[in-house]
Amino acid sequence: MTVQPIRLFGDPVLRTPAVEVTDFDKELRTLVKDLWDSMQNAGGAGLAAPQLGVGLRVFTYHCDGFAGHLVNPTWDVVGEEMQDGPEGCLSIPGMSWDCKRHLHVVAKGWNMHGEPVEVEGTETLARCIQHETDHLDGVLFLDRLDAETRKQAMREIRQSEWFDGTVPTLKQSPHPLFGRSS
Repeated sequence: MTVQPIRLFGDPVLRTPAVEVTDFDKELRTLVKDLWDSMQNAGGAGLAAPQLGVGLRVFTYHCDGFAGHLVNPTWDVVGEEMQDGPEGCLSIPGMSWDCKRHLHVVAKGWNMHGEPVEVEGTETLARCIQHETDHLDGVLFLDRLDAETRKQAMREIRQSEWFDGTVPTLKQSPHPLFGRSS
């Protein structure tokens, strides 16, 4: 087991868009294993490479009875239905707030060996796919909260024991909600 420290809110790597993986090599397989071990150790549903300080488009997931990883993922919405529910993040430990996401998505990417992968997710798995892909774009779920909830979240973060006082600027997600309020 190779558990790595998870970067916390305020670390600039969490706001830096990750680059596409071009080499499906031993280093990538080690990264996927480190992501998996670190996610499992922390009790998370997903973990993206930037959360370990690695600027590559890779994440692992384990939720709703599904487990795996995606390299260079993209996702598409299936249907118009939205979900609004609690969402947390291993980079913002011990906290969660209601966040609006698409109810059903299909993600496409590759596995660590360069073979194509497709993952269809509803509810929690769909939320996880969207959340982890946001990490790869330098976006945190806090960016998706409505203004009042975001203000409350920032207040709670500033009061947390783990927060070091560095408050990054929140930004808008590059993934639109198709005309719906974020």
